[in-house]
Formats: sequence, structure tokens, C-alpha cells
Amino acid sequence: MCGIAGFLPHPGQEIPARMLAGFAQALAHRGPDGAGEFKTPHIGLTHTRLAIIDLATGEQPILDGANALIANGEIYNYRELRAAYPGDYHTQSDCEPPLKIFGLQGEGYADALRGMYAIAIHDASGCLTLTRDLFGIKPLYVAALPGGLAFASEPQALLNAGADRTPVRRKLHELLNLQFCTGTQSIFSGVQRVAPGESLRALGGRIIARRAEPFPTPMEPPKTIEAALAGLDRVLENAVDVHQRSDVPYGMFLSGGVDSAAILTMMARLNSAPVLAYTAGFDEQSVADERDAAAATAQAAGARHERVEISQPMVWEHLPEIVSAMDDPVADYAIIPTWFLARRARADVKVILSGEGGDEMFAGYGRYRTAARLIAPRQMRRRGVFDGLNVLRAAPQGWRDGMAAAEALHAGGSRLRAAQRVDMADWLPHDLLLKLDRCLMAHGVEGRTPFIDREVAAFAFSLPEVFLLRKGMGKYILRLWLERHLPQARPFARKQGFDVPVGGWIAVRAGVLAELLNRQPIIAELAAPDKIRALLANAGEKRAGFAAWVLLFTALWHRRHVLNLPNAGDVFQTLRET
Repeated sequence: MCGIAGFLPHPGQEIPARMLAGFAQALAHRGPDGAGEFKTPHIGLTHTRLAIIDLATGEQPILDGANALIANGEIYNYRELRAAYPGDYHTQSDCEPPLKIFGLQGEGYADALRGMYAIAIHDASGCLTLTRDLFGIKPLYVAALPGGLAFASEPQALLNAGADRTPVRRKLHELLNLQFCTGTQSIFSGVQRVAPGESLRALGGRIIARRAEPFPTPMEPPKTIEAALAGLDRVLENAVDVHQRSDVPYGMFLSGGVDSAAILTMMARLNSAPVLAYTAGFDEQSVADERDAAAATAQAAGARHERVEISQPMVWEHLPEIVSAMDDPVADYAIIPTWFLARRARADVKVILSGEGGDEMFAGYGRYRTAARLIAPRQMRRRGVFDGLNVLRAAPQGWRDGMAAAEALHAGGSRLRAAQRVDMADWLPHDLLLKLDRCLMAHGVEGRTPFIDREVAAFAFSLPEVFLLRKGMGKYILRLWLERHLPQARPFARKQGFDVPVGGWIAVRAGVLAELLNRQPIIAELAAPDKIRALLANAGEKRAGFAAWVLLFTALWHRRHVLNLPNAGDVFQTLRET
């Protein structure tokens, strides 16, 4: 896990003198263990390293003849690739085999990779190939700058280099109503995302070709539930095993739910030492606390369990830092516990496994059950955060356009599978995975997601839907597997939703927060002062509280990443300094 960036100049143009150093500085948090640079008149590449595999010789850029590679992520099948593509390797890095395969096969090299990655390769012809993993686990952005094409792991590196910070109005409306932004256009006018599974080729400072990786072909469907359980066991054991490949200590995030409990169960099987598991909770009685349930699961699995308690003062103090990490904005309040969990875990480990993707792969959400039983397809996320609240000056325009485009693209066939693919196109990479990446990398911790894997996807999408949806709940096959292997996790119990009590906290400080929010240019543009005061006063109610949180996030995000102002302390000090 690292930070990568680079610049491909137009013919006759030079790489600005301080550009690569600026990239390295902007991405230093992603790679606190070192930095490397490769520069010719035709390309500039920079890499900040978080050393996970091959601590001694794994520095980047990696060179193979005239080809140069920098990468962010992990190639989990690197051992198998070394055996399949023998040759003269100079490191033990997991990222050297992709460079070797590129030299043999060209841009289709990524078809052989199993992992999470954003990779840049500059070759002898002067072409730059940028490749992002199939599920978008690792981020990658591009920007057309004066003089050439730039790319980076985070928008802030490109913004600092001169990319246009102006928010795209439709994307701002997406953020307000969806809590994330869809598609390849980022919220910043001058920054584009490389799509999940996409490879770009650039020459002379311009993109000349794009290639999309196809979704894994489903396996042969199991004919019985017992065959499905046996297949799940094999696939999950293999996925967790390769996701544990590391030369540094690792642990996992454990909630009270099925997905992380399944990951822990398999980690316990594969590790002789107790697994280190972290669970967050709040010092509030108003929200469900998963720590006791997680502790019981951890004890049954023989894990070492660490509880992380989050208080209101902690959130007010650190929220500007948390939002600063979310340059590509995600107004999902789960960024709060994720950030604090990462901060605590960094004292012990450099790698964390988590259960993200279990719902998307094995149909865990209620919206999937709704989609499956309807005669005709129905839009997901039809209602925006601010619908019916009478808060905004004008109704947001176009906020569902990106979702509608994804729905049209993935329409046809099974309604359940279509709904899953829509989530995998946007919700998963642009909310859940982006949140995990930024909150962990803010502390120099690598996040790994065994459910989000080629082999797991090929298995999960082969399953008959009756193995996924049964008895009024989703993830049936995963629950049944967990009940057999760790019944103490109570996989068939109705889970209480995980909430962050931020709405109640806002209501307690409604007066001062309303005054401060109304002073922020973006909030004044969006809503009248009396509407903000009324909303915050009612923030103890669920819908009003969530809308109030989104406005608070948007104000802090806009101040830091659009106005480019530094944080000035806690939430209240920072907003006062606008």
C-alpha cells in the first residue's frame, strides 16, 4: 500500500521542477516508510512507500529494461506469478511480477493479477499505462494540466499541482443526497477517476486508449446446499490465506455482524497465534453498541480483542482531520469509527483485514430482497437525504443521473444480480472502499478486503439465488457456514444497525453550530439561515440528524478542499476561522 503519482508531458514540454516533490509531499501519509522517483524528459514518476512485503529490496520505482513501474496496493498471487513467469527477478516485491508480465504481454498484463492495485507503467515506446483493479479497491485519478497529463492516488496531489478545484454542481448534489459521488467525473472539475477495472494508455500527455476488464466468469453452480457450503469454505479459506500474505503484523476489524465474524473465523483457522481484532463503540446509550457481541465472537474464536471507545469530545476534536482525509468526499458517518479504529490499530499492526464487500457479494442488503421479489425493476436510492425536509434553497438537480446510468448499464437478467452490480459500480468503490482507503491510509495502515476478490466473486455469482435469499434474510449461505463453524457469532440473529450518534451531538450544540455553518460560503449558498437553525434544532431525529451531519461534513470538506484553508483546531475553531 503506497502513494503513486506522475506526469507525462506534452511533446516539447518539460516536467515542472518541483512537481514530483509536491506529489511526494501530498502523498507522504500513504507511504511513511520511504520515497522513490524516476524521471526522464518524457516521464516523471514518484512513489511513497508503506513497506508490507519485501521490506529490504521492495523500493519503487521498479525497472525492467526500459520499462518502469510504480504501484499502490498488493498483488496477492505474486508467488504463483513468479512460478508461472520465471525470469530474472531483482526483488521479492509482489509488484515486480506485473512488470515482468507487462514486458511479455503488454496492457493485458492485469488479467493475470489477483489483488488490489493502481499501477503505472512507462514503457520504451513512451506510453504510460494506468491500471486500476476490477473492484476499485485502490484509488487512481487523472488530470489534464497545462503541459501534460498528471495522475495520483488522491485528488489533493493533483489539486496542489494546479487541477481545477471548482466543484461540479451535479456532483455536489450527489454528495448531499447520496453521501458519495458516482462515475468517473470526480466532484472537482479538473479531476477524473480511473474507473474500476479500467486501463488507460497515454502518449504525449494525452489519453489515447481505454480498456475495461470484464467481470469474472461465474463458476459452475453448485447443485446442493452442501456443495455450496463446501465451495464457500474452499473459496473463503483461499481468499483469506492470500490476503494474509505479509511481512509485517496484521489484524482485523470486527463488528457485531456476519461478514467480519466470517473473516475472523477463517483467520483463526489459518493462524496459530491469536488474531488481533478491533471493535469500535460509543460512550452513548442512544445507539447500539457492538462491542459486547464482538467480544463474545472474539472469545469463541480465541482472538485477542481490543475495544475502541469513541466519545463526543474526541469527534469534535478530530473531525476536521477526518474530513481532511476525504478529499474525494464521502459523507458516510462511518468514516468516524473507521478513522479512530485505524488510529488505534496502527500502534500494533500495519495491515488490517475487514469484511467490506460481504453484503454486495452475498446479497445482504434489504434492497436486494426487495429487488428480487418485485415483478418489475425499481430504482434503488430513490429518496435523497434532503427530500421533503424543506432545507435547501432549491431542489438538487441531476443527483440521480449517475445512479440511473449505472442502472441502465446493468439492466437485464436477474433483478437481484442487476442490483448487486449497480452497487459494485458505484456504492462499493466510491463510498465503502474509498472510506476504508482514506481513513486507514491517514494513519499508514493498509486495508484488505478478502470478500472483494476475483475468486470470491466468481463463486458468489454462481450461486442460485435461493442460496442467498431465504427465510426473509440475505447472505443465507454465509450465515449457514458461520453457524456451523462459529455458532457463538449468532449469524441468524437480527442485527441491530450500526449508528453513529452524531445527530444527537449536533442537536446539543445546535445553536453554536448553526451560527458557524451559516457563516460558511457553501452552506449560505445551499440554504437559508433559518432553515439551518431549524434543522439542527431537530437533529436528534434520525432524518434531520443525518441531513445535519451531511451539511456539517460538506462545510468542513468545502473549506479544506475547495477553499484550500488549513484546519484551525477542533470543529468549532476551524469553522470560526473561515
